[in-house]
Amino acid sequence: MATLLQFPSNILFFHAPYKFSNGSSSKQKLPTRFLRDKKLAFDADPPALKDIDHSYHILEQSAHVTQKPILGSSHLCTSPLLYPSRRALNVSIISLFLYGFSPSICEAVFAEELELERYTDSKEGFTLLRPSSWVKVDKAGATVLFEEENKGSNNVGVVVNPVRLTSLGEFGSPQFVADKLIQAEKRKESTKDAAVVGAAERSGEGGLQVYEFEYTVDSTRGGMKRVFSAAFVASKKLYILNISHSDKPESPLDSQRRKMLEQVLHSFDAAPSS
Repeated sequence: MATLLQFPSNILFFHAPYKFSNGSSSKQKLPTRFLRDKKLAFDADPPALKDIDHSYHILEQSAHVTQKPILGSSHLCTSPLLYPSRRALNVSIISLFLYGFSPSICEAVFAEELELERYTDSKEGFTLLRPSSWVKVDKAGATVLFEEENKGSNNVGVVVNPVRLTSLGEFGSPQFVADKLIQAEKRKESTKDAAVVGAAERSGEGGLQVYEFEYTVDSTRGGMKRVFSAAFVASKKLYILNISHSDKPESPLDSQRRKMLEQVLHSFDAAPSS
């Protein structure tokens, strides 16, 4: 019987009973014995290179049956995180063999591949992955802010404020909050246009209700930019993550950078209680 491999953001290899191609809704049933006889454990200690390559091939096949919802869409696509380099996947296989199926180890492998590192503020009570090369800067009103060097308009910031709410659900649905965000953006003098791309909800630490948003803003200050935002309420505090990145027609946000920013977005959560 095949073993489920748990990877970051609750991604499961060998998860879906269907194969999805190019983000379309067309589906193809897989053979019922597709994974039954697959070998995921090594006989040798340490494992031989041929065994690692064999396992890589199995995982490569399994990537085609994994689904990931597109933010703000009903379509499903194959998660880009399931196509790491051979080096990263070989390291993860060896790590799994040596240390067991630990989500934290797997997360570390993919975070390294995307040049991310874990940042935790134990005092304020939140955690997230941050771009490792971005620098921490001080800014009034921000609990923490990281900027891309020499490109300050590309940044990741967190703001924490006290509230009377106990959950975001008391304020409204993800779409309701997204509409409020856009209204606030449009009220700024510098904003020429703003539009919601998507709004979603996920579970965080201990079942915490987390909202995620993606929207675009055309501003007189820096032109077109794409914004990813997440929010949750914990311990009568409102936590807001804001990720802003230039996305101009002449220099659009590339897929690798977008993948990195999405991973930052999905990593934002309440810090685990010690």
